[in-house]
Amino acid sequence: MRAVVLAACLVVLAGCSSPQQQPPPQPPAAADPAHDLAAKVTVDGIFGHLRKLADIASAHGNSRADGTPGGDATVDYVAGVLRDKGFDVQTPEFDRVVQSSPGRPTLTAAGRSFGVAQASLLVTTAPGGLSAITVRPPRPAGCSAGDWGTTQVRGAIAVVDDTGCSVVDKQNVAVARGAVGLLVVSDPGPDDSPAGLFPPGYYEQLRTPAAVIDDAADAQLRRTSAPVRLVLDGKSAVVTSRNVVAQTKSGDPHHVVVAGAHLDSAAGSPGLNDDGSGLAAVLETAVQLGSSPQVTNAVRFAFWGAQQAGLRGSTTYVAGLGRAGIDDIALYLDVDVIGSTNAGYFTLDGDQSGQPNPDIPAARVPVGSAGVERTLAGYLNLAGVRPADMPLGLASDYSAFLRAGVPIGGITTGSSGRKTALQARLWGGRAGVPFDPNYLGPGDTIANVDRATLAVTGPAVAFAVGTYARSTHGPNGVPPRG
Repeated sequence: MRAVVLAACLVVLAGCSSPQQQPPPQPPAAADPAHDLAAKVTVDGIFGHLRKLADIASAHGNSRADGTPGGDATVDYVAGVLRDKGFDVQTPEFDRVVQSSPGRPTLTAAGRSFGVAQASLLVTTAPGGLSAITVRPPRPAGCSAGDWGTTQVRGAIAVVDDTGCSVVDKQNVAVARGAVGLLVVSDPGPDDSPAGLFPPGYYEQLRTPAAVIDDAADAQLRRTSAPVRLVLDGKSAVVTSRNVVAQTKSGDPHHVVVAGAHLDSAAGSPGLNDDGSGLAAVLETAVQLGSSPQVTNAVRFAFWGAQQAGLRGSTTYVAGLGRAGIDDIALYLDVDVIGSTNAGYFTLDGDQSGQPNPDIPAARVPVGSAGVERTLAGYLNLAGVRPADMPLGLASDYSAFLRAGVPIGGITTGSSGRKTALQARLWGGRAGVPFDPNYLGPGDTIANVDRATLAVTGPAVAFAVGTYARSTHGPNGVPPRG
């Protein structure tokens, strides 16, 4: 009897003490995740991707330009690698205009002809042009019916300024009152046209001939009440392009480190340094980091379409984020042309210690950009190369982030600029020769991407990603945003 009771107790105890199912053990976090990630991003891994890009170019007419089969194959390759590594991948589409014939857009008034910018990219005038008188609203913006008051517009070409609203709104108001065309007076300064005048995709909403004229043409218009002739004969078509975007499933999604490179080559070029080198380094960093790493901040890997066609991929992407989406980005790291055969080693001048670009006053450089520069420069110094400043500009993929107030940084080994004698003493190579002699040309092949250069710059990219994925605090950190 005692044995039965004891057995029963053992059964109850065994049932009560059965261990609860535990989650699988997690690997310990790396003691130095930035250097650990940098060590994993090897030149062999980067060249593995470059060979795939070289095969794509070879199979598609020696080009990976956006809007071509080689460009599409590049998108598919990058997206496929990321999906195979467990990332949720998006390939957001955007439309852009490709000009098939520039024509000679012209405004003729009182015997004088002026070149104009054709705003209605998909709408031209009839052969011979559009002849009509011009009229102006009492309130020059022409953004509402009230701006026009009782002015008769029917059958005329409306002339408005560039303030207050978009060119589409100006058109809609004028056309509703009977206008047959639109002229916008705008003489862009260093900051280009006023914000909001040409919103993304504006050309798809223009259905009447529209052009931008400068102050000289406007002054001539004011001297005559006779009909003028507007010729808009530039022909364009819409091409659909794609970006590739993937973000880690771990890390704070409201404090995101973004690393980006562009997908496309120049027309007629395989683009293995520009920007196959940057693309491959960012892609290999994503592969080695993984889709669910142990990180504090989420990491987003972005590959831009149509960079060679006016930065359309990055510009459209940032414009579509909205304020909340922009505030979620802690910093943007740009990687463009990092395997030049006559390499220099440049970091974007986030601290404005070098020769500044007059188009980008120091006050407009987002706070935190200096810290990103120090992080990249520190790694390069430890790798045995002394970096120099690359002045900031408005013709790179980081430009849209800079304008939006996001801290930016980046690395490049130089393109068409010629290496100086001082730089040759500093870095080796040939003075008086471009950093990349094959820049934008058919010779931008895998044979002309330098392995030794990539062995330094590729891990530098990974080091910066690993540093900020762990923390954006400290002396090289970036301030909280939003």
